Amino acid sequence: MSKPSITPLTDNGAAIDGCPSSSSSFIRTSMPIKEWAMLFLLSILWGGSFFFIGIAVTELPPLTIVALRLSLAAATLWLILLIRGDKIPTSLPLWRTFFVMGLLNNVIPFSLIVWGQTHIASGLASIINATTPLFTVLIAGTFLSDEKMTPQKIAGVIIGLFGVIVLIGPSSLSDFETNTVAQLAIVGAAISCGLASVYGRRFKTLGISPLTTTMGQVTAATLILLPVVIGMDQPNNFAAVSPRVWMAIFMLAIVSTALAYILYFRILSSSGATNVVLVTFLVPVTATLLGWLVLQEQLQVKHFIGMLFISLGLAAIDGRAWQKLRGATK
Repeated sequence: MSKPSITPLTDNGAAIDGCPSSSSSFIRTSMPIKEWAMLFLLSILWGGSFFFIGIAVTELPPLTIVALRLSLAAATLWLILLIRGDKIPTSLPLWRTFFVMGLLNNVIPFSLIVWGQTHIASGLASIINATTPLFTVLIAGTFLSDEKMTPQKIAGVIIGLFGVIVLIGPSSLSDFETNTVAQLAIVGAAISCGLASVYGRRFKTLGISPLTTTMGQVTAATLILLPVVIGMDQPNNFAAVSPRVWMAIFMLAIVSTALAYILYFRILSSSGATNVVLVTFLVPVTATLLGWLVLQEQLQVKHFIGMLFISLGLAAIDGRAWQKLRGATK
């Protein structure tokens, strides 16, 4: 299968091949408080997915987990769409876009992350996954006229990535010289997510809601993956799966996929590719805070230092604090 390409954009926001893009619409380079709150909520929903995957892999093979996650999420989204009475998309070009987005944003990264987590520690996987904003800044800066790559953005990503390493613990990197293929799989997932965030910008001008976009993407991803799973994993012993694992699968599908992607496309449509992938910096933060609040885990000095660097990185990418600081020094 050939790798889907990202259509380059001209300076006025029109796609070179005539495909619609969202560059002609207003994209906030700095997010308002409401969208920062949605991004923080998204980090909680996606942060939980690592926990649910950790439970599911004890009894199910990786591709089966991904297929169940996507199919149950798609069924949930179709049900919501029908109850709401929303228009079901029938355009073939639109469904082609859904299939490309489903491949880039679901099939490839979900499969690589789940497989990678069966070979390397979750802490190291989280650190590698946190490179997603770096790849997105590079890709968006190349293909999107209104999300240009700047030294400030690059610096912000590097600072944030350093904060993630401090937060999770440098000891997680001790496994860095082993299981190279699994680590490269997580890198591949990060690149695929970066491509998806840039490609997904075109949904803003197609006149469809985040719910419909999520439904189309997840449905397309399910249709791509199901034949592969049936051929490779041949799942036929679901009766032996424990209720604990089924609960993890349902939470993974409905909360960490269906609901999470509705939020994802809402943020992407208004704040752009670079901003929405900042969630990968926030996931370790929310996981640490939830561990403290729910599991009574102790916060250590490294956690506060890591959160500080992540905050500085996010502030640099957002840009408003930097602009105020420059204005104050003039």
